[in-house]
Amino acid sequence: MKIVVALIIFSIIILFHELGHFLLAKKNGIKVNEFCLGLGPTLVGFHKGETFYSLKLLPFGGACMMEGEDADSSESGAFGSKSVWARFCVIAAGPAFNFLMAFLFSFIIICCTGYDLPILTDVSEGYAAEEAGLMPGDTIVKMGGKRIHFYRDISAYGLYHAGETVDVEYERDGQRFETTLVPKYDEESGRYLYGFVGTAYRQKYTNNVFTMAKYSVYEVGYWISSTIESLRMLVSGLVSVNDFSGPVGIVNMVGDTYEEAASQGAYYILLDMLYICVFLSANLGVVNLLPLPALDGGRLVFLLIEAIRGKKIDPDKEGLVHFIGLVLLLLLMAVVMFNDIRKLFG
Repeated sequence: MKIVVALIIFSIIILFHELGHFLLAKKNGIKVNEFCLGLGPTLVGFHKGETFYSLKLLPFGGACMMEGEDADSSESGAFGSKSVWARFCVIAAGPAFNFLMAFLFSFIIICCTGYDLPILTDVSEGYAAEEAGLMPGDTIVKMGGKRIHFYRDISAYGLYHAGETVDVEYERDGQRFETTLVPKYDEESGRYLYGFVGTAYRQKYTNNVFTMAKYSVYEVGYWISSTIESLRMLVSGLVSVNDFSGPVGIVNMVGDTYEEAASQGAYYILLDMLYICVFLSANLGVVNLLPLPALDGGRLVFLLIEAIRGKKIDPDKEGLVHFIGLVLLLLLMAVVMFNDIRKLFG
């Protein structure tokens, strides 16, 4: 069952991503030859207008195949015949739709469960928060210049900036105060702690639709920031590729979450699956915007270079760069998948 649920989630996220490309392509008069879900041989499909809609054998990935996207084409409606900014919008629409999907699902979750405000329930004895005079009921507003919206933001800051001294702005009885905290290493947890005590438990604070929409934006921002920070730690060597999960690891995570929620009923299963969709969709949006060949971000870099130069880059040379990037990306995915399998049986 966990595999079925994971495949449904993957399919929804990928379909929404490709839908972004598809809708902007149609809007800009670009011919879409095929819009498919999955990879490999076609299981079923049909033509509607100029586009062939299909379902592939392998339930991974999907594609919006535009005329002349990877090669020169003299056909009417070819990708390359449109302005550089029209093509830029079409490519950027995929990640943008991932963020849009994350927002919509976050809005549903927040409407149902609320959100976790960064309000302290206590401070730990002997740690910097207590020494600085922070008290239960204080609201953390900023840490290190970063705006804090959820209690999860506090925990995330401590994770991604372990051991760092931080300037903290907090609110008490409508007044703002500032202090500087130096974390202490806790042997029991194996982490540096500032001494904050709170909860990431979600609570309904309002039924105002605009406030819930605002916190839905913050929710997406939280996952975008978490993804960027994780990538920063990978590049800086603070974590390794072995610490990341690929499809196998994600399927296992989805399955574990599904089984835990199943005992509470369909409502909690739905909420937990929506939450996973938010996390994965935001991740996919960020990763796809990385300026690497074969990814949407890599294509956007080539389009920006074209806009600056005022002339197109040789499609064959660009295609070769993307092909090499795709091969390297597949090799990386193979390494990550191997590590996922090793962890399962390790």
